[in-house]
Amino acid sequence: MEAKERILVKAEELFMKYGIRSVSMDDIANNLGMSKKTLYQYYADKDELVDAVVEGHISEIQVDCIGCKTDARDAIHEIFIMMERIMEEFNNMNPMLLYDLEKFHFKAYQRFRDHKDKFLARIIAANIEWGIQDELYRSDISIDVMSKFRLESMMIPFNVSVFPPGKYNLAETSEKIIQHFVYGLATIKGHKLIQKYNEQRQKNVSYDENK
Repeated sequence: MEAKERILVKAEELFMKYGIRSVSMDDIANNLGMSKKTLYQYYADKDELVDAVVEGHISEIQVDCIGCKTDARDAIHEIFIMMERIMEEFNNMNPMLLYDLEKFHFKAYQRFRDHKDKFLARIIAANIEWGIQDELYRSDISIDVMSKFRLESMMIPFNVSVFPPGKYNLAETSEKIIQHFVYGLATIKGHKLIQKYNEQRQKNVSYDENK
């Protein structure tokens, strides 16, 4: 692995674990066993490094989202696959990360907002359309309103004044909100499928196995 890539990987790991503000360039250099001078040869400052980490992470998420749709058998299945990926990621994420991004790294936060408000909005709207076509979601729901509702509800678990990290687990809170969202969309036919996928989760059965 080249030095520049090693720096990105380690910086992302530390930011995810501790948040962005609490991790200094010194911390990153020390964790890599390299001098800060070497670090600055690749990234002019912390802002530039944060921008690169966020851009790389967003690219990975977008590829993953497209993969979830490809692997899914139906719209509810897609949500469950995504939920597992989200929980896996959020189990290792400091809830302060987005706050730090918004407060101290404006350009990177704007990149995240662009990803959320454009790419994720399309993914969610397409999922709702798919579910309605298959009669798994109610036909009377507004795709526009519910897409925006999901996008904003996605941010709620990161509000540390509402869900303080010492009391609430980011991944578990996110799971509860996603479950509430999909149950609200679903028809009776959809509810039965949600129950089926939840039973499979409890038995640790992979969603990707054909049933």
